Amino acid sequence: MVEGRSTTGASAVTGADPMSVLRRRTSEKWRTYPADVLPMFVAEMDFPLAPAITAALREAVELGDTGYIAPHDTGAADAFAAYAAQTWAWSPSPERISYTTDVSVVIVESLRRLIAPGDGVVITPPFYTLIPEAGGTVVEVPLLDGPADDDGDAYTLDLEGIDRALAHGARAVLLCNPHNPVGLVHSPQTLTALARIVQKHGASVVSDEIHAPLTHHRHRFTPYLSVSEEAREHGIAAESASKAFNLAGLKTAMFVAESDRMTRLIRSLPEEVTFRTGLFGLIATQAGFAHGRDWLRSTVAAIEENVALLHAQLAEKLPVARLRRPQATYLAWLDLSELGWGEDPARYALEHARVALASGPEFGPQGAGYARMNLACAPETVVEAVDRLAAAAAG
Repeated sequence: MVEGRSTTGASAVTGADPMSVLRRRTSEKWRTYPADVLPMFVAEMDFPLAPAITAALREAVELGDTGYIAPHDTGAADAFAAYAAQTWAWSPSPERISYTTDVSVVIVESLRRLIAPGDGVVITPPFYTLIPEAGGTVVEVPLLDGPADDDGDAYTLDLEGIDRALAHGARAVLLCNPHNPVGLVHSPQTLTALARIVQKHGASVVSDEIHAPLTHHRHRFTPYLSVSEEAREHGIAAESASKAFNLAGLKTAMFVAESDRMTRLIRSLPEEVTFRTGLFGLIATQAGFAHGRDWLRSTVAAIEENVALLHAQLAEKLPVARLRRPQATYLAWLDLSELGWGEDPARYALEHARVALASGPEFGPQGAGYARMNLACAPETVVEAVDRLAAAAAG
């Protein structure tokens, strides 16, 4: 088991903590399974925090700055807006940004005001549980997939399917951009076409963009609200630093609007939706977007190295398994259907290989035979995981 950080390439900047340190963590990733299991299921990094975030949180603790948030403090919103402008050429207005605890709350609270009870909400799975919580009905329109020998870039939105669903009465689309679990970064052409379809039907879009800062270097992320006036009129973006900087437990996300209509909707939310935001989350979000960009770049590079490593390891040791290469995120979508491990190969992998993967079928029927692997870890962990899976397949 790996006990030290990588010392090569970009991973020397962003290297995983030693396993002896990681197993002292108390989060879900490290408390769900026994110590003989490699936990590669939940979306949590094995990397240490960005130094700027560590310093900001340390200063807050030393000051005793552990109280309630100041709801009108735009520090985190300013930092995100500056990051978006410099990274994606998108300049959201901090005055139109509001805080809450996490992206799932942005999704649920937005949909509660955009749809009537029982209205259909289009999903391109996942997000099954959030729609009923918001009072809606799930309408599945899965991604279209390309030929079997293509990678993750063969996926695309089924625009005709979304058009039909809205024509039959669905009132909103819950967009996942970049898509979890396949790591698809939707093109500006696709998003513009989606906006046109949604506007035609008088519907709305909530765009979950939590993985956007983790877009890989050969690809370019396009914010939904940047593609057209139509998108800005009917869309709300859900943004957060939690995936990019590993801050999920600090509980901060952002509603982002770009039209008067959606700004009024956000401002109509109960005060408690904002007031429950974590102060440490706001502090860390501001520090990450303002001062953690070098760390983030090296982290994405380390993730891309692990994607390439996983691809090579599978080709050598488990060639019947197929990696759908992501364009973003640290999540690898694995086609394990040829192994004969059933519709949910993650179960077999846990029992026989002692590797914990995320269940493919939990992302919809199209996930049968698939599992999701977290690659925000040491390269040695990727190698050991493949070794264990290959041994289970051989045994």
